[in-house]
Amino acid sequence: MKVRPALLIQRDNKILVMHYRYGGEDVYALPGGNPDRGETLDVAVIRELQEELGVDVEVGPIAFAGEVMVPTAKDDILHVVFTGEITVGDPGLNPEHTTALAVVWMPVSELDSLNMYPNVGRQIQRWLNTRNNLEYIGKINQQFFG
Repeated sequence: MKVRPALLIQRDNKILVMHYRYGGEDVYALPGGNPDRGETLDVAVIRELQEELGVDVEVGPIAFAGEVMVPTAKDDILHVVFTGEITVGDPGLNPEHTTALAVVWMPVSELDSLNMYPNVGRQIQRWLNTRNNLEYIGKINQQFFG
């Protein structure tokens, strides 16, 4: 099983997401990425956001974690979503480090209707209402694109 940390950043009742296009579908993801060998999850998030979006971030507690069980020969993925904030810079894409098409501040009210990877729009909305950190949400019901 692989592990993918991501960062949940909120501003003005909006969440920072990255917009991708897979198999003709618009897909949105929280910024984050794969840790390098020997790299802790929080350090991986800091590095990924610096490389892909050109921002410095502060990583807070884990909001929630859950697995995507991949129906192909690829590894299943444990998604770990940290809370955090941007401390320096405005997010902008660095095409050398990401295939994303855009960075979007998405209204919280629209998250449950987005094609997200992982499919955690409702979980984000619930977390924003409760602020209960470190919740294990189990298997994520994921649609695959492309």
